[in-house]
Amino acid sequence: INPESPCRVRFYEITADAVKEALISPESVDMNKVEAQQARRILDRLVGYTLSPLLWKKIGRGLSAGRVQSVALALVCDREEEIESFVPRGYWIVTVTAVAEDGRKYILRADSFDGKSLWKEGKSLLLDSEEFVETILAELESNPLTVSDFKTRESHRAAPAPFRTSTLQQEAARRTGMSPRRTMRTAQELFEGVTVPGKGPVGLITYMRTDSLRIAPDALEKCRAYIAGHFTPEYLPEKENVYAAKGRSQDAHEAIRPTDIEITPESVEGILSPDQMKIYSLIWRRFAASQMTPARVSNSTLKALAGKAGFRQLGETLTFPGWSALWPLDLKGDPLEPAGKGDLLSVEDVNREQKFTRPPARFSEATLIKVLEEKGVGRPSTYASIVETLYDRRYVLRNEERRIQPMPLGRTVDRFLKKYFRGESLSSIVNTDFTARMEENLDDVEEGKATRLAVLKEFWDAFTGSMGEAEKAPAEPPVPPEPTGEDCPLCGSPLVRKMGRFGEFVGCSAYPECKHTQPLLVKTGAVCPKCGTGDVVKRKSRKGKFFYGCSRYPECDFVSWNPPSGNACPECGAAMMTTGKKGGEECPKCGHAVVSVPEENDG
Repeated sequence: INPESPCRVRFYEITADAVKEALISPESVDMNKVEAQQARRILDRLVGYTLSPLLWKKIGRGLSAGRVQSVALALVCDREEEIESFVPRGYWIVTVTAVAEDGRKYILRADSFDGKSLWKEGKSLLLDSEEFVETILAELESNPLTVSDFKTRESHRAAPAPFRTSTLQQEAARRTGMSPRRTMRTAQELFEGVTVPGKGPVGLITYMRTDSLRIAPDALEKCRAYIAGHFTPEYLPEKENVYAAKGRSQDAHEAIRPTDIEITPESVEGILSPDQMKIYSLIWRRFAASQMTPARVSNSTLKALAGKAGFRQLGETLTFPGWSALWPLDLKGDPLEPAGKGDLLSVEDVNREQKFTRPPARFSEATLIKVLEEKGVGRPSTYASIVETLYDRRYVLRNEERRIQPMPLGRTVDRFLKKYFRGESLSSIVNTDFTARMEENLDDVEEGKATRLAVLKEFWDAFTGSMGEAEKAPAEPPVPPEPTGEDCPLCGSPLVRKMGRFGEFVGCSAYPECKHTQPLLVKTGAVCPKCGTGDVVKRKSRKGKFFYGCSRYPECDFVSWNPPSGNACPECGAAMMTTGKKGGEECPKCGHAVVSVPEENDG
């Protein structure tokens, strides 16, 4: 193919109009983008193919390291060190329930003393002793509590931007509990298409791997027309809302939006699977809300004094919904009844409570992705797989609070990598600043500002030096095997995960006295569709090929070469299994099948 010839057709939504328009206007291949893609691929292989064998020699078999994966692991382990070294500080909160003469009720907190604020870092850290609390209470008991100030101001909350990959993953996790991988798999199904009555097979959303906030002019026009037709005029701004992407957005694709604003979530209820419905509803509502007027909020502040002790209550009231008619708006306080300066408040109850500062929270999948994006590490296409790789390698686990916690193996790998690959050069693969700088260099290749060879040579020259030092290092102490939570059926000792020539397996911790071993059953999260009791687990055949079966084997002989799709059958409720065709699903219990993209019929 001659790259100068118009041989490339580009479209970002699977609709008849988009495909036809793309076929009318083919483009030539952008060789800068080709060079950047090849540079990324080579760079990832240079890191992975050299670092992973090094970890096998220094720590243990089956380990891996990667240009972005190792940064994510470093962030998780750094956060854990912060938590472990955190020293809590005690402080007190004094709350007063008071009532005005006409029955208006207020709940105020101690806010100041002798004109000086007690608050720091969002906490009353200066109210740090019980003696100080007694002083405030003495002022309250010996002096009347009167209103010293009441102010109200109106603020405008701008509409949220439409989704890009990372924000979709974050909101899906926050509002539905879906993991990044599950979110992206569901979004892929919506992108590839479903059959909508009256419209036929159609892709419901635009391409879902994007860091752009750009919206096509015709989509903006249709969205504004929808708002004008379904809301009163004050909900539609005079001009369209335009959002600027942060940093060096590639802007190759639009923001994530519905391909047709007229296909509302309500109109496809019963057609989409539960997961599809959740994700489509988020995308549709966020996009429509992004083109509406600001929400108006009344912010009220009441201040009261009892001698030298000052008290305060904040309140918020939604005065005009604007975009919040379609997308949730979080208000920080309840509506606050107005009060006049000098109003006397009668104290009904006083409550004192000691609290302690808390360490920084462990990352959730969504917050880790947010930090990676903020630091310029990774790309929309890799966010979900980064987190899943850390799970698969047993470097981290998701604890009972659904937070990411490093495991002993992950901390050992991270400690080793930081020792040799966290300097001030481009070889510092666990330094977020320099990993972000490498991403910028790769962007420069895509923009024609740098060559692939120059970027790779600069990295390789620094990387080989760090590799040389790491090669000389002694092996790390062995990592204690990870218990499975089960006991050996032969001797009763705990069973542990082990690594052998052919991968992981389960063995007895009493080895070599007890040589019991058994296959490692990796749960997929799906219930067996045949017996309804066991779990669908991932197994390996004698020839080394993975397959899926019931954990109750041989009592249940369910088996499939394809993994569960993560969806329930709409007919019988059993777990759906993927098929050989991309995006296809089939129920092994009742035979119900789903094909994501049926053939289009223009007739």
